[in-house]
Amino acid sequence: MTDWNSLYASRMDGVVASDIRERMKLLAAREIIHLGGGLPDPEIFPYDALSAASQAIWADRALARTALQYAPSEGHGPLRTWIAEYLTRTGSPCGVDNILITNGSQQGLDFIAKLLLSPGDTAMVEIPSFIGALRAFDAYQPRYLGLPEDADDWRAETLSGAKFCYVGPDFRNPTGTTMTLDERNALLDLADTTGMALVEDGCYEQLRYDGAPIPSLLSLAIARHGDIEKIPVLQTGTFSKTIAPSLRVGWIAGPADAIRKLVLIKQASDLATSALNQMLLLEVVKTHLDASIAEACTVYRARRDSMLKALADNMPEAVRWTMPEGGLYVWVELPDHMDATVFAQRALAEHSVSIISGAAFYPAGASNVAVRRNTFRLSFSMIGADPARTGVERLGVLVREMAVV
Repeated sequence: MTDWNSLYASRMDGVVASDIRERMKLLAAREIIHLGGGLPDPEIFPYDALSAASQAIWADRALARTALQYAPSEGHGPLRTWIAEYLTRTGSPCGVDNILITNGSQQGLDFIAKLLLSPGDTAMVEIPSFIGALRAFDAYQPRYLGLPEDADDWRAETLSGAKFCYVGPDFRNPTGTTMTLDERNALLDLADTTGMALVEDGCYEQLRYDGAPIPSLLSLAIARHGDIEKIPVLQTGTFSKTIAPSLRVGWIAGPADAIRKLVLIKQASDLATSALNQMLLLEVVKTHLDASIAEACTVYRARRDSMLKALADNMPEAVRWTMPEGGLYVWVELPDHMDATVFAQRALAEHSVSIISGAAFYPAGASNVAVRRNTFRLSFSMIGADPARTGVERLGVLVREMAVV
C-alpha cells in the first residue's frame, strides 16, 4: 500500500486544521450557543438585489455568454475599474492595473505569501493574528517574528529582516482592536526604514460603529509617497462581510508591478475567479453597497452592545475584554492562572457554549512571542441579544467555578 505520509511535501508538517473551521461543523447542533465563529449573518444578505442582477444577466444573451465563460485572470474588467474608482473616492488613488480579483481575501493572503516567501524567510505578524493568515503563511515555511503590541518597540534594529509585516488595522481579528493613526504612521516609518512590505488586511474596514474613520495604510502610503507605484503596501479587500461570502470575490490592491506577478500566480492556481460571480457582485455594489454596509452596521452594532452589556453584567471583576468600535469580535482576558483552552473545552462540554481559545491565534515558533493562554475570542455577528446573554452568563458561571479550584 502507498505510504502517503512519506510522500507529503515538507511544507505540510506545519499545516494544521483551523480551530474555527472545525467548530463550524457544530453549527447544526442547535442546542449549542455559538459565541466563537465570526460568520456574517445571512439574514442581512441583499437577496432581492442579487436576484435582480441574476435575472438581468440571464435576460441578455451577450451578458450570459460572458458570465459563463472564463474571466481574465486579472478579473472582470468593469469590476476592477469599479474597485479602483471606489478606492480612489475613499482616499487611495489607483487605477485598474493596481487591482487583482481573487477568490476572497483569503486567496489574496495565500498569493502574497507565495509571492514573497521562500522557506526560511521571516514573516512579521501582529500578535495575536488572524488564523487564516497564519495558515496561509505556514505553507511557505517562514520564520515568524511578532510585531510588538506597543508601537514604542517598533524599532528597526530589533525588527529588521522580515519580508513583510501582516496587520489588520481596523477592528482586527481576533481582538477587535484598531490601530491609531500614529501607529499606522509608525508602521509605515518602520517599512520605509527596513525595506519590508506591509500586508494590510482590510476586510473589516467598512464595519465601523463608533468613532471617526482612520485612513488605511494604503491611503497613508500613497499620500506619503505620492504614487501607488512607489508604496510598500499590498492591501487585501473583500465583499464577503458586506454583500455575501459565498460569491468568493475579493481583491488585492498595490503597485502594478507586484500585481502583474500576482496575476501569474493566479493563472497557475485557478486561472480566474468566476465571471458570473464577479458580474453579479458588480451590479449589486453599484447600487446597494452603501445600503448593505448601513444595514450590517446597524445589526452588528446592536449585537456588539448586547454582548458588551452581558459581559459587564456577568463576568467577575478579574476578567477583562476589549471594547471594539467595529468589526465582529471581542477579546476576553481571564485571570492569569486560567488556561483558556481548558476553559473553552469545559464551556462546550459542560455548558454547551462554543468559543475560540486565544492560543490558536499565535504563530508557531515566533522567537519574540509569548503565548497568552488566558485569552479567548467571542463573536457577536450571528448571535441575538437573548442567546448571547445566556451564553455569557454560562461563561461567567464557569469562570467562577474554575477560580475556586
